[in-house]
This record gives sequence, C-alpha cells and structure tokens, in this order.
Amino acid sequence: MALAVLLLGPIVVTLAYRFIPPPITLLMVQRLAEGQGLHKAWRPLSRISPTLARSVIAAEDAGFCTHHGFDIAAMQKAAAHNARDPGRIRGGSTISQQTAKNVFLWPQRSYVRKGLEAYFTVLIETLWGKRRILEVYLNVVEWGPGVYGADAAAQRYFHHGAEAITPLEASRLAAILPDPLKWKAVRPGRYVLRRSRRIGAGAETVRADDMAGCALGGG
Repeated sequence: MALAVLLLGPIVVTLAYRFIPPPITLLMVQRLAEGQGLHKAWRPLSRISPTLARSVIAAEDAGFCTHHGFDIAAMQKAAAHNARDPGRIRGGSTISQQTAKNVFLWPQRSYVRKGLEAYFTVLIETLWGKRRILEVYLNVVEWGPGVYGADAAAQRYFHHGAEAITPLEASRLAAILPDPLKWKAVRPGRYVLRRSRRIGAGAETVRADDMAGCALGGG
C-alpha cells in the first residue's frame, strides 16, 4: 500500500495540477515563516501579457519550445562555467525544471532534490504540456519578498494587473528572476538595467521567430 502511494501519489497530484492551481509551495511556506508575507493571485495565461512570457523565455530558457524538459547543452555550459568560477554558480535549469522544483519540492540544493526534480520534470512535460508549464511557472515564481506570480508582481511594482505589463516592465521582471530578493524591478541598478536591455532584445527575437509558439499559440 505504501509503495503504491509513493508511486501513484506524485502522478495523481501532477495530473490534478494540470487543471487546478497549486495552492501553495514549500518555498512560499518557508518565506512566510521568515516573515516575508504571501502575496499571490492566480491568472490564466490568457490574462498575462504575452510580452512577459516571451521575456521570461528569452531570459531563462530560449529552447523552451524545442526541448523535452532538459537542455543538455545549457547544462554543459553551466557546468563548465561553474568549474571555471565556483564563486559565481550559474544554473542550467529549464523553465520546466524550475516549475517542477517550485511546485513540488523544497528550495535547498541536494542530489536527492535534483533527482526528484528530474522525475517531476518528466511528469509535467508528459501530463501538462508546454502551455500549462509556462502558465504555472508565471503564477508561482518568486518575484520579490513575499511576491509570487506575474499578477502579484505587476500589482506590487507597477500598480496594474498582469495583462497590462509593458515590454519594459516585462524585461525588468525577467531580469530579476535569478535573484528576486536582491535585485529590483523598480529603480534597478546598472547590472539589472543592462540585463533587462538584453532581455528586451531577446524577447523581440522570441516573438519574431515564434520561439514561444508552443505555449502562446504563435505570434
């Protein structure tokens, strides 16, 4: 019985989250315990500005529509960089891997967590598909202390909903994703400004080359 629960439980939960919003994540619980609060509001992908989706893909995972959950080339490049400069660790995770980690797992790094991350990545790629993966990611990702998801971030930083996010705002939000507790989308420093300009150009390439078509339906 216990073995059946261990084997089937993750599949059942993953399948359920294909249709219902994940209510809370372990990272949210941890941050809440740290006193950061909890601000989130689920929005379907159709109510999130497509320019944010394109900016996030440009910043985090340009191959989102072409891989099956894992970008081997990006992982190899990250490993080579980390070997050269262990003081500045670079990740090679795809949006699918980040979504699996955010929704189902705890934030601390370990080999056990990485193994489970790979398992859940396969599950969501199989059971959800790209549109749902991107939709969940944009609704659960951390965008500042106690701020989760595109709508909460748009409300907090720009005082409007996720559907009204502009290209400039999208590039700023995407730019701070690697370190949202340190970097600022409003009144950003020079590094975030440079990074957001690169992401803005990349988002235009994503649009022109339809690199988000698997999730946004083209255009």
